Amino acid sequence: MAKDHRPDVNVDSIESYEQAEEAVNELRDAIRYHNHRYYVLDDPEISDSEYDGLMRDLMALEKKFPEIKTEDSPTQRVGGEPREELGTVEHPIPMMSLKTVYEPDDVRSFDRTCRDELGKGDIVYYAELKFDGLAVELVYQEGHLLVASTRGDGQVGEDVSANVRTISQVPLVLRSVEVAPPSRLVVRGEVYITKQDFEELNRKREEEDEGLFANPRNAAAGSLRQLDPSITKQRPLSIFLYQIAEGEDLDIETQRQSLKLLASWGLRTNLERSRICRGVDELLEYHQEMQELRDELPYEIDGVVFKVNSIEDQKRLGSRTRDPRWAIAYKFAPRQATTKLLSVDVQVGRTGRLTPVANLEPVNIGGVEVKRASLHNPSEIERKDIRVGDVVLIERAGDVIPQVVKPIESRRDGSEVSFDFPQSCPVCGTSAVISDDKKSAYCPNIDCPAQVHRRVVHFASRDGMDIEGLGTKRTKQLMDEGLIDSIRDLYHLHFNNLVELERFGEKSAKALLDEIEKSKEKNLASFIYALGIPGVGVATARSLARELETLERIRRATQEELMRVSDIGPEVSSNIALFFAESRNEALVDALLEAGLDLSNPYLEVSEKPLEGLTIVFTGSMERWSRSEAKDFVERLGGKAASSVSGSTDMVVAGPGAGSKLTKAEELGLKIMSEDDFLDFVNKRR
Repeated sequence: MAKDHRPDVNVDSIESYEQAEEAVNELRDAIRYHNHRYYVLDDPEISDSEYDGLMRDLMALEKKFPEIKTEDSPTQRVGGEPREELGTVEHPIPMMSLKTVYEPDDVRSFDRTCRDELGKGDIVYYAELKFDGLAVELVYQEGHLLVASTRGDGQVGEDVSANVRTISQVPLVLRSVEVAPPSRLVVRGEVYITKQDFEELNRKREEEDEGLFANPRNAAAGSLRQLDPSITKQRPLSIFLYQIAEGEDLDIETQRQSLKLLASWGLRTNLERSRICRGVDELLEYHQEMQELRDELPYEIDGVVFKVNSIEDQKRLGSRTRDPRWAIAYKFAPRQATTKLLSVDVQVGRTGRLTPVANLEPVNIGGVEVKRASLHNPSEIERKDIRVGDVVLIERAGDVIPQVVKPIESRRDGSEVSFDFPQSCPVCGTSAVISDDKKSAYCPNIDCPAQVHRRVVHFASRDGMDIEGLGTKRTKQLMDEGLIDSIRDLYHLHFNNLVELERFGEKSAKALLDEIEKSKEKNLASFIYALGIPGVGVATARSLARELETLERIRRATQEELMRVSDIGPEVSSNIALFFAESRNEALVDALLEAGLDLSNPYLEVSEKPLEGLTIVFTGSMERWSRSEAKDFVERLGGKAASSVSGSTDMVVAGPGAGSKLTKAEELGLKIMSEDDFLDFVNKRR
């Protein structure tokens, strides 16, 4: 039986020292095990929130039974043991971690403690992003980079000087400005990999049959801790610096001032997303705003950090054993969790692609119950050795489909079984076409009911023709009743046929037909996306509409002409050309045009710039646009679409469900409009 490194401890039920000792030993063993997996092997087996839960239980027991605390307890240390192969560096000042909280009440408690101990009615805080990378320390002597190290166990870190020198964003020599850097400067920050660079890195590794990184954090950690700096140099590492740990004769009064100094010396900081916050309400608002912005950022964050802005007040508050008392990390809802893989289904996509999907023991990730997750393709299942019955690590990021990151091999008990990918389509029974490398599999039967069903659902989706009420279940019903077997049939549905169907009354039949009729007014970009051409997403469809201007030009474009369109490469251009060269697709497009689709093009260049110089924020649900369409509309007309409300905002367009942004706009006395009012405003200025 595999050992379970996730002990289930009920702190409240433990009353005796003997019970506590047994539970504490289990917790300490588990935490040390996971520290080794995370800090040394860069291969964690549990999510951050699960790890934090183990640490909270241990701290609670040590508080409840003070005599049980020991100097070598994980609560007295920061991270894991450094790797000896890299060499070690002793930190001049311990690199502490931050106390982690997940609830607003914990932030209020932190604020209350700071106010009570400082004897102040209100405190000015500095709010920053919590980057999901690898913490590092840089030491500069006489303006030159002397040594760089990882956090390690907080006292001693790994020497990664040679590797850090390969990061182009790290200056080897500091700039000397009006406030010159001190002769000895110790700064700390986070090394990370952007989302785009991570995807490209994994794509190249897949092409070279190398193992894929689970996430950007693992990729950054593994890259920085290479024994060969030439390998690190090939990895797209970035860095943000956020703390001056030591600086002789520096007269710094605030955290914000310290970041500005770092930037003046040529060290990269994130002043743009950091903010002065006065009081706890502004802290909570910042957290909410950054959580909404999270998926739009080019890098991964897993929360925000709140620091008392005054350096003098920081000194007065001091530190605990492993974390400062003047700062906390307020994390977002977790995006990872472990659960059991119960079975595997194979889904048929609209292009015939066969995709394995994991059926899971339900698990809550970030407030959402997850029962299914992507397994990508047959190759991934084999490469990761994922078996039915495995305990697996699941990751959910924003609106992305949850995915199985890896199995937890240490949890296996021998009952797990390998999954054999089917050799035929699970819907129509046609023999599947599976590539030699097993990275793709598809059903070649274009009349496969599963493909037709998904093509119709995609066509009717919000970013496509936006036919409200025509989702997965209703599409299946229309197909089962023989009313549609192609997209073109949508525009020939009859009221009398619909009202006879189960769960269809006169009102719902008329509503669906009205939605279908309204879809004829959708623009060219929406239509191109709705066709479901492989690789053509919303952004690519807009680029085609913007640069080729008409459907006819898009249909007749050669692959070479298509490759001249922004962000379109060889594979997607080939997909587009092949799609319109297929006679059945040509006939489909002609039939849809005959049905009366308008296909106007709002992306043509306009001479008027009625929004020039204006900064506009959209909040709440939009009826006319998706958020990205609204942004594109504003920018084409000369304006700037911002993600947050500030004193520089000119107006806020608010839809149903508008929250904190609308409240702030009202407090600042900004102009607030509905979508209809906003369009009237634009038209009057044209």
